[in-house]
Amino acid sequence: MIFSLLSFQLFAQDNSSLNGAWHSQNSKQESVLLFQDGYFTQTVYTGKEFLLSYGGPYEVNGKQIDILIEFNSKDKEEVGTQLKSDYSLNDNELSLHLKGGKSVWTRLDSSAAPLVGVWQITDRVQDGNLVAIQRSGTRKTLKILTGTRFQWFAIDPATKLFAGTGGGTYTFIDGKYTESIEFFSRDNTRVGAKLTFDGKLENGKWHHRGLSSKGDKIYEVWGRIPSL
Repeated sequence: MIFSLLSFQLFAQDNSSLNGAWHSQNSKQESVLLFQDGYFTQTVYTGKEFLLSYGGPYEVNGKQIDILIEFNSKDKEEVGTQLKSDYSLNDNELSLHLKGGKSVWTRLDSSAAPLVGVWQITDRVQDGNLVAIQRSGTRKTLKILTGTRFQWFAIDPATKLFAGTGGGTYTFIDGKYTESIEFFSRDNTRVGAKLTFDGKLENGKWHHRGLSSKGDKIYEVWGRIPSL
């Protein structure tokens, strides 16, 4: 089972020192870890094929990292459980010491960019008006941005629902936010696409306007979640 082999391929040091994206690759699979402001994800894919993604809040305790799984695309029964792993961090190399052996990850970026953070959608335009999103229950859509990479995911930890995820690399230059999609759980034909949006930071909110991957007009406002 993919998850049982890879879910215990994780993790590392003091929350802030881990912030950023990390990469590992073998002949068949590519894997990316995101650590940002106390939240973690791991995603595995090969070519255009999405294989799995999972994640949740994490804490560092001494030489160990503890992760509470909030979502898992492969095995919903993992939701609510904890993963624990020893680690070591040396410059831009992260070593994870696990029961199955040692895995080594290379840093892709840090968190030196205006949009880094864990974001939650707060408002969207409907019928020409900006409307606050009314939340009920525990379902949520989050978006993690490190220095160069992004990932969004729609989940409900209480019901163990995984509704979808997508991610890849991004740039934010002169008010233009551009995503290059590397994985998409709902539709792998979107892999390789580039989406450009008008973006701005205003009063701590991220305003995001353009066309979705389906070509629909969107205007969303996202709020940064405080470090967990």
